[in-house]
Amino acid sequence: MARRRYVSIKEVAARAGVSFQTASKVLNGGDVRVSAETQERILAAAAELGYRPNTIARSLVQRATATIGLVASDATDVAIAQASVAAEQAARKNGHSVLVGHLAAGGTDGADIVRTLIERRVDGIIAAAPEVEEDTEVAELLRRYVPSVSLQAVPGGGVPLVGSNHRETGRLAATHLLGLGHTSIGTVTGTFRRRVTRSRLQLRDAGLEPSEDLVAEGDWTPRGGATATRLLLERSPGLSAIFVHSDVMAIGVLSALWQAGRRVPADVAVVSCDDIPFAEFLTPPLSTVRIPLAETGRQAVELLLRSIAGEPVPERTPLLPVELIVRGSCGGRKSPTTKERH
Repeated sequence: MARRRYVSIKEVAARAGVSFQTASKVLNGGDVRVSAETQERILAAAAELGYRPNTIARSLVQRATATIGLVASDATDVAIAQASVAAEQAARKNGHSVLVGHLAAGGTDGADIVRTLIERRVDGIIAAAPEVEEDTEVAELLRRYVPSVSLQAVPGGGVPLVGSNHRETGRLAATHLLGLGHTSIGTVTGTFRRRVTRSRLQLRDAGLEPSEDLVAEGDWTPRGGATATRLLLERSPGLSAIFVHSDVMAIGVLSALWQAGRRVPADVAVVSCDDIPFAEFLTPPLSTVRIPLAETGRQAVELLLRSIAGEPVPERTPLLPVELIVRGSCGGRKSPTTKERH
């Protein structure tokens, strides 16, 4: 079977009996004045021949690519994936394609990805990776070259931010654990110093002065969560609860506690955050602070498209609400699923 080929604008122009330039501007949305009869003839010829628009050619005419760049963590990060998928779907509904660049382990290639997206002439960029929180080069590129939105605060600011109240997320978890009688609460954070500082503020908001020994950094993976948990148990054998900064790391936390012979929640209560789809199916079901990840992705696209259109946008949008979902891992379940929203 012969391979099908794309129909060219020249073929459409010949069928319609018009010049290439006229057909091109009609089909690619350029500024051209033609009669309704001519335009109808061109569109009919395109339909007969099976012509499909060439977005590359259209971008040259319109000086816009209708493409959004997305800088995301490793695709195995389920939480980021939820936001990324929602962003792609929202962009597509608004006539835009999405070009995704996934960070390598460690996230040191963020600037390379952003530069590649800029060179591909994307109309704007969404940063959806915790790694950008301390990447000054990425922050400068986002501020300087294209309209951008981030799901995490970037160094120096200047990039519109869409997200939830992370401080409230930690306060909800810590307050709940304190209410259950826990006073020795460990925290497994992400890999960045800002996260460690934030975790201390969260505990203070809940009325507990944090100890240096009760905070350990993970790397957003189950393995990192397990390693951080073993370190916490070594430093503070008597800890009775752990707050984890992501459900993915919480998988490793539960595994490490099981390997150490610690029962959850009888010996150590666990509360996490994100509420990814399989959190309720872990053993025991994971108590977690639900982050509206999909809505975050959708709002990021909405804000970016406004910026691309030249509208003024705020650097900070209203924070999206979070809610505590109480399940079996914290030992405080009053019903199959208890919710506390803020």
